[in-house]
Amino acid sequence: MALDKNGIAKRIARELHDGYYVNLGIGIPTLVANYVPKGMQIILQSENGLLGIGPFPTKDEVDPDLINAGKQTITALPGSAFFDSSMSFAMIRGGHIDLTVLGAFEVSETGDIASWKIPGKLVKGMGGAMDLVASARNIIVAMMHTNPQGESKLLKKCTLPLTGVGVVKRIVSDLAVLDVTPDGFKLLERAPGVTVEQIIAATEGRLIVEGDIPEITI
Repeated sequence: MALDKNGIAKRIARELHDGYYVNLGIGIPTLVANYVPKGMQIILQSENGLLGIGPFPTKDEVDPDLINAGKQTITALPGSAFFDSSMSFAMIRGGHIDLTVLGAFEVSETGDIASWKIPGKLVKGMGGAMDLVASARNIIVAMMHTNPQGESKLLKKCTLPLTGVGVVKRIVSDLAVLDVTPDGFKLLERAPGVTVEQIIAATEGRLIVEGDIPEITI
């Protein structure tokens, strides 16, 4: 019973804190906006020039002029601000983003992340991820633990072009929550119904397992 994409987003929402400025990458990370705990005040930022993003719109709320960096329609909360991308990247590069949540193709046991290019496949561009991983105070990766062929995406060393080196702090996958430590991936929580043995088998990089590992609660 691995987590689905919404389950991953719900677990990451538990990492949010009042007053955080947060950037959500495309894919699974954007779903986190739907699960901000009630009563918590966070400000979501998008590198295409938005500050104050709300949950995804219902069909009746869709405004084609309001989109995030992943070209998805969004809502804007009262007090939202709109500006050009140069100001947006000044916020990012100036270290004003407390947390960024990114997807990844691969993460290494030393915290390297590959998230922007698979050789031989067409990509629109690297986006803002390189700036984000170099500047944000905390980086959490939302990802599937293995690829469609069942091969691990948590590796000893990344094989794809890197987005950043030694930057990932925590990973929330469909199987587990792990921290990146100097000694490798440390297993903190496991998805409901998933065994430690399954996580070990799905992780190529060094995996630290200490004591009883609790199930993820969301």
